[in-house]
Amino acid sequence: MKLLLAAFTLVALPVMAAEPTLYGRYEYIQLPEIGETFKAKMDTGALTASLSARDIQTFTRDGDDWVRFRLGGQDASNKVYEHKVARISKIKSRADEDDDKDESSVTKRPVIDLEMCLGDVKRTVEVNLTDRSSFNYPLLIGAKALREFGAAVNPARRYTADKPDC
Repeated sequence: MKLLLAAFTLVALPVMAAEPTLYGRYEYIQLPEIGETFKAKMDTGALTASLSARDIQTFTRDGDDWVRFRLGGQDASNKVYEHKVARISKIKSRADEDDDKDESSVTKRPVIDLEMCLGDVKRTVEVNLTDRSSFNYPLLIGAKALREFGAAVNPARRYTADKPDC
């Protein structure tokens, strides 16, 4: 009887989820495959991560979809990167959210799986490629990537993680 009561007590205990790691609104993210460390914006309002890229061209290699691109931004080199495409993302944007008219446009973006290092944590994350050269941060980390890192964001803080060291 005591054994049964002990087993029931263990089953009845609430499951405690691991506490998320708290990061600032901006953090340094290393992309080992690219060989660069970026200042990134942690954005809970975005779903996927986005990397600033230019000269984006999709092509086929051995029956698979691939993408060729250069990094976007002021300090970007002219180096060409090639990566296998994980999927094509359809981003819907509206001119005016309050407008009753359904005037929306869909932009297709190649999505690649990239290894990222945040502090001492390394994860593989889906990243869509788009021209972010008009933004202050060439890398945006969205909600899916934040979940991969077990992250929570404090918008009042900046660069809380150590420099990437994976």
